[in-house]
Amino acid sequence: MKTQAQAVPLTSATLDESIFFLPVSELAARIRAKRLKPTQLVAGCLDRLERLGPKYNAVATLMRGPAMEEARAAELELARGQDRGPLHGIPYGVKDLLATKGVPTTWGAEPYRDQVFDYDATAVRRLREAGAVLVAKLAMVELAGGMGYNHANASFTGPGLTPWNTRFWSGGSSSGPGAAVAAGLVPFAIGSETSGSILTPAAFCGVTGLRPTYGLVSRHGAMALCWTLDKLGPLGRTADDCALVLAAMAGPDPLDESALARGFAHARPAPLAGARPLRLAVPKGVTEKVQPAVRENFEAALRVLAGEVEVTREVEWPDFPWGPAVGTIVGAEGAAAFLDLLESGRAQQLTCPADRAGGYSSLLLPAVDYLQAMRLRRPMKRAVASLFERFDAVVAPTRASVAYPADRNFEDAYPGVSGGPALIPAGNLCGLPALALPDGFGENGLPTSFQLMGPAFSEALLVRIGDAYQQRTDWHTRRPPAA
Repeated sequence: MKTQAQAVPLTSATLDESIFFLPVSELAARIRAKRLKPTQLVAGCLDRLERLGPKYNAVATLMRGPAMEEARAAELELARGQDRGPLHGIPYGVKDLLATKGVPTTWGAEPYRDQVFDYDATAVRRLREAGAVLVAKLAMVELAGGMGYNHANASFTGPGLTPWNTRFWSGGSSSGPGAAVAAGLVPFAIGSETSGSILTPAAFCGVTGLRPTYGLVSRHGAMALCWTLDKLGPLGRTADDCALVLAAMAGPDPLDESALARGFAHARPAPLAGARPLRLAVPKGVTEKVQPAVRENFEAALRVLAGEVEVTREVEWPDFPWGPAVGTIVGAEGAAAFLDLLESGRAQQLTCPADRAGGYSSLLLPAVDYLQAMRLRRPMKRAVASLFERFDAVVAPTRASVAYPADRNFEDAYPGVSGGPALIPAGNLCGLPALALPDGFGENGLPTSFQLMGPAFSEALLVRIGDAYQQRTDWHTRRPPAA
């Protein structure tokens, strides 16, 4: 773990550790009530990142000096009555694929360990403009998993570990953001998703994760793995936290031609009761091959929501090769994105043995396979859109199991367990938003999770449902035993 400006000491007053597990809205209220200073909160997070971050291999670079400067500036602005909004003075971390001026941006990979950009990613700039304080670059799976990794140890920072049980993986590829939020090292973090990299660490770490609609958040300054699938989004304690962060990041950007000409406005979610009950679809077979605790906790979550929504079970899921299609697209676009790395032979410096070879097979993908996979996306989108003509959202377990053991290949972790209908690849291929919510615990004291997926630009609706669930449950308030 690198540290920027080592000479700047931590000067936090003693804070009750429970503060580091509060939602953003509560932290913001305490700051405005002068019960908490941004400098205290930021210094406390820096201290926790330094002390506990290595335990989970969660931190790539600690930004102590710049963070304390920003915290002092936020404190002065608030004292003068200049309030930038609910994120003003709130510390956060970013997955280490977002460019930060003058600070290493390593992409989790040894060949890029010393890479430094002279500009900030748009998401980082917008969060700074909202008053948020960047305290750390957080660890990630090397190259966001684009080379085909099959093991938790796929980063020069070491395997990401979930704070609930450090014998198990924190999930990829946003391994550091998931662990850091779960352990109370930061109130929120920014991850990225190509096919599961926000939802999986949210599930394995017991936090809330929001994958936005494709194009809603600018990717300028973010490492490109797959141009037609990559998305940036928040991980936080609550659905409301994720919406607050998304509101600060979303919007058009002339520096990213894929960024859409619309933003996202967030107000406190309204109750679910309305002119008609919301309609949730449970796809057929979604719990057939999942772990028992995953099934039981999912059913319990549905019971919590049952009085507020209409749940329809055994809904037919569109029959397409979701997994092979996303694999082909990620393989082809990832090989193109890292062509120089592969042709130069520097891929041999990657940590995971599977990554050292995986990219080369992608170079041999026939163009016809990539084009066919891309053409399939149109009928896929039409089929899923027709589903949303009847339902407001789809609901399913986020992952079929709890976190994988950190010392095994993924395919050997839980024989006989599989995910049922492929909501994660389907949602990413169709560019749709999804929200992962913790719903209990399973084997080895590890968290379980369920996801809500909606049509394009339904983030407000998903947050509304998620907030209603979290108002009725306390899974999102639970703290890892040693954090």
